[in-house]
Amino acid sequence: LSLVGPFMHEFIVTAITEAGYVGIFILMALENVFPPLPSEVIMGVAGMAVARGEMGFWPLMLSGTAGTVLGNYVWYWLGAHWGRHRLEGFVARYGRWLTMEWEDVEQARAIFRRHGIWVVFVFRFLPILRTLISLPAGLAHMKRWQFLVFTFAGAFIWNFLLVEGGRLLGSWMEGSEQVLGGIVVGLFVLSVAIYVWRVIRWKPRADR
Repeated sequence: LSLVGPFMHEFIVTAITEAGYVGIFILMALENVFPPLPSEVIMGVAGMAVARGEMGFWPLMLSGTAGTVLGNYVWYWLGAHWGRHRLEGFVARYGRWLTMEWEDVEQARAIFRRHGIWVVFVFRFLPILRTLISLPAGLAHMKRWQFLVFTFAGAFIWNFLLVEGGRLLGSWMEGSEQVLGGIVVGLFVLSVAIYVWRVIRWKPRADR
């Protein structure tokens, strides 16, 4: 069992490293469209690969941030082009797997209306809400260039913190593969477990 942590750590890091910058771009885009694997794991582990000299810091930053912007733009586009009625039906149908319901979107819309376009930047640092806020931004027809700039700026800062954190952790714990492996595997398992728990426990507010 003591070998599981290091083995899984190597497997996860190698999988992300072998995916390359295009893979990071795709993973980060998907992470912002469909839940279970959060950016904290993707960019944090990639940061460890930077510490090992297997990835470059700035190419990683640019590919990861571009993927984040694309994933958020999907929700912005849906909000801008589908409209409330069609989106409400979509969320009602797939809300369990998205782990949200229309009332969550309405709450995000109220925050967007109250605080303006700056919430698109600020919410990049908050779990769940960082993707959810893209829908009301689209519904409100926020200017596309503003949405892209604010999303890129917030995502860049957040990804910088994740990559730098992963890089520092990888450098600090170099040679401590068992402990480092346990941290990586723990974060991976925890993120998936939280998603599965939310799917199992999820039910519309009307049924609670």
